[in-house]
Amino acid sequence: MTDLIIRPITADDYKGWDPLYLGYAEFYKVASSVEKRRIVFEWILDPNHVVEGLVIERQGRLIGLAHYREMPRPLHGMMMGFLDDLFIAPDARGGGIGLIMFEHLKQICRDRGWTVMRWLTQDHNYRARALYDQIGAKSQMNLYEMTVE
Repeated sequence: MTDLIIRPITADDYKGWDPLYLGYAEFYKVASSVEKRRIVFEWILDPNHVVEGLVIERQGRLIGLAHYREMPRPLHGMMMGFLDDLFIAPDARGGGIGLIMFEHLKQICRDRGWTVMRWLTQDHNYRARALYDQIGAKSQMNLYEMTVE
């Protein structure tokens, strides 16, 4: 795995990032558009926006992404990390790349003093859940969502 580079997303990454993020949206059956993806990409590049991003590169090709952010953990009086999006290109899966990404995210947590990083996935995402079960513990919380019109 020495041919892998994990690094922050840069402005030059859009052409490689966009198909990955579209693949992520399609996996979760979320309607996406160039405009919406462009907004997210601009958030990631904006140093004043909370969302940050990483890409995994192999031989000049982007094969994965992770979007994360800092968020408060009020009951503990501290900040934590929240992983919004993680996606590995289908043809790059199965070689431990997700685990390597989580190790990188764990180091970011250490560097920032976050003792926890949380994330969500859908119940049907069995392949990802197999990885998540290796690196974290499923919480006892149930997620609710209130739609505001």
